[in-house]
Amino acid sequence: MADVTQILNAIERGDPQAAEELLPLVYDELRHLAAQKLSHEPPGQTLQATALVHEAYIRLVEAENQDWKGRAYFFKAAAEAMRRILVEHARRKQSLKHGGMNNKVELPEIELPFQGPSEELLALDEALNLLSQQNQNLAEIIKLYYFAGLTIDHVAAIQGISRLTAGKRLVYARAWLHRELSSK
Repeated sequence: MADVTQILNAIERGDPQAAEELLPLVYDELRHLAAQKLSHEPPGQTLQATALVHEAYIRLVEAENQDWKGRAYFFKAAAEAMRRILVEHARRKQSLKHGGMNNKVELPEIELPFQGPSEELLALDEALNLLSQQNQNLAEIIKLYYFAGLTIDHVAAIQGISRLTAGKRLVYARAWLHRELSSK
């Protein structure tokens, strides 16, 4: 863990070799988290765990004004990057270019594919942004648990709170999101 923190500090200082040293240390964990998240996506998902990890990693190391204070901050940033990538992917699928704005026409002899999961992800993103405005910590817990696929123990460690507190906050945040999404 100390190696990761030292390398993150070197990246912040602009060391070009540091990014190459970081990937081998965090790749397996990021790949596992991405695979966990994508396993909950509907069948036919075109985004693969490897692509999600690589895109998130590139965004993280190329971002300006990085303020990583260690491993926990890096994984918070990774969770946020993965969430944004999944939301962007869902938006692209719904874009006019990809037929997302077309009206469905009922054809008795042809079954049309269900477009719900992308719409649900976009609604969740809106609700999560609203929650983030009201309580950043609750939003981060949701991002770490659902989008990064971390266990409640890992979430608690990253947040610097007890497992019990993390669990209670997760239950509250889920209820808040459920209420928000149900009201639409």
